Amino acid sequence: MKNVLVVIVLFPLFLYPKPYKGAEYRTKEAYTYGRFEVRMKAAQREGMLSSFFTYHEITTAAEWNEIDIEILGRYSDDVQFNTITPGQVNHVSHYKTSFNPSLEFHTYAFEWTPTYVAWFIDGKEVYRQTGSHIESLNRPQKIMMNIWNPTYANWAGEWNENVLPAFAYYDWVTYSSYTPGVGNTGTDNNFTFQWKDDFDTWDQTRWEKATHTWAGNGCDFVQANAVLKDGTLILCLTKETALGYTDNIAPTIAYARAEHDGIVVMYTEEVDSITAVNPANYLITGKQISDVRLLSNQKGVKLTVSDYDMNAVSTVVVMNVKDRFNPANAISVKSVAVITATPLHFPVKINCGGPEYKDYVADQLWSPLVEYGHTDGAAYTNTAVITGTLDPGVYNSELNGPVKYMVRVPNGIYTVILMMSENYFAQPGKRIFNIFLQDSLVESNLDLYAKVGKSKVYQKVVQNVHVSENILAVHFMAVVENPLINGIQIFSMPSGVNEHKSSLPQQWNIGQNYPNPFNGSTIIPLQCSFPDNITIRFYDTLGRKVAELPVGFVEAGKHAFRWNAIDDSGKPLASGVYCYVVEGQVQKSAKKLVVIQ
Repeated sequence: MKNVLVVIVLFPLFLYPKPYKGAEYRTKEAYTYGRFEVRMKAAQREGMLSSFFTYHEITTAAEWNEIDIEILGRYSDDVQFNTITPGQVNHVSHYKTSFNPSLEFHTYAFEWTPTYVAWFIDGKEVYRQTGSHIESLNRPQKIMMNIWNPTYANWAGEWNENVLPAFAYYDWVTYSSYTPGVGNTGTDNNFTFQWKDDFDTWDQTRWEKATHTWAGNGCDFVQANAVLKDGTLILCLTKETALGYTDNIAPTIAYARAEHDGIVVMYTEEVDSITAVNPANYLITGKQISDVRLLSNQKGVKLTVSDYDMNAVSTVVVMNVKDRFNPANAISVKSVAVITATPLHFPVKINCGGPEYKDYVADQLWSPLVEYGHTDGAAYTNTAVITGTLDPGVYNSELNGPVKYMVRVPNGIYTVILMMSENYFAQPGKRIFNIFLQDSLVESNLDLYAKVGKSKVYQKVVQNVHVSENILAVHFMAVVENPLINGIQIFSMPSGVNEHKSSLPQQWNIGQNYPNPFNGSTIIPLQCSFPDNITIRFYDTLGRKVAELPVGFVEAGKHAFRWNAIDDSGKPLASGVYCYVVEGQVQKSAKKLVVIQ
């Protein structure tokens, strides 16, 4: 449990009853080492989490031993792993899932041995810790599951009681002891199956329902919110006046936003897939709603509106939309103001962890009110002397330990530049992380020091990034230590550039420049079938000519032309996507290139 304070054990008597009630189910017996597995479906609510973990009941922080699987309800594609070692030292990582953990059951497990802790999803190992801290995980720990709302908004998201009630579902739990060389399950059959609980009944010889809380927890645990029903353990997070597995509250609208191509209405919970997409259940004065599409998180919809002007819609009326509880609850009539923000201008440049700098916008937290921002993480500054870039100030601030960086953009195709520099560690292996961009792994086991050295610029350029739900997302996953990001640049790819398209016979062919992306200079290859008089012109994404290379007369054959990314006034071009157009007497062709400075 990230950031939980030691006060939870030392001073329980000073805590007052809280207005929200959660639940925790825990074993009476404690275990040292083993394989621990659960089949569960998490709750998808901002500001809270569902968990499966082991924990050593401590008297001082020096005894802290804990291994976590925590699913934060603010995310629809993320699971957090953590070990907490003596001194309450966190070793956090995140894993991007290919599914939404709240929409269906999945199995999650971890193996705890004297030399490693490994985490598994649906039977596949996805993350492993083997550092020296693992040796200090040597105290017996109880198996626990809980649902609660942390008071740490940067970590769990902003809390709003309108998300209640929330439920996490547990199908079964198994435990296998650690028996290296003689087991029957787990990695290399080094574990021996001991027991499985299908939650048909409350086995009070094995489990107890907790009745405690701690500073940093926005709820108290009560026994009434740990419910066994139809072979499932259901942990409930509720108001103090509505305990147990029941829901008689209609869906609440979290917000409505005017996007580039329609109105997004986001609810606080998953909604019924029939009533939520019925255009008759939405009303905008003076407009016709032609289509409603359910978003992938099942909590939001996108309204397609006739004669749409994002600045001209102020209110949306919603009615008859149901939730997914049985029996279902429906909104009667609800009017909600539409958030209308100023869209970002391209190229988008963000100084992650830092203030406004040149044409870079300042870093900020993500919320429904902003066009871009991060979840989790902290800002740090440094005084390193950064070379090899036109924007050294970007690398003197960093966002350390983010989970996601998200930017609202029109649906389309983009080129993204991720800007990073290792300004703390001075040897390899100290910081390693993975990066997803949308659903693609773009960096695996990235070690900035090993790749470029200390205080050196590393820029990852990713082209053809597709956005379909108006949000471009960068997802960070720690392997060793925290991930970091210094800056992000996003370029909208023009749709009107036709590469190698001409109705005339091909007199010559241009190749893709190399290297691409490039810093300094690049080579543009050209193969001519006949002699020609050649000019190469360079344009930015707005179609403005920035440079020209008058090649002149060339003979038939293969040629290569070097260009140093200098504009017509003799100044270095800024990082970005450009188009180079090769023009002869009867033919013209174009390709894209990426400059990184």
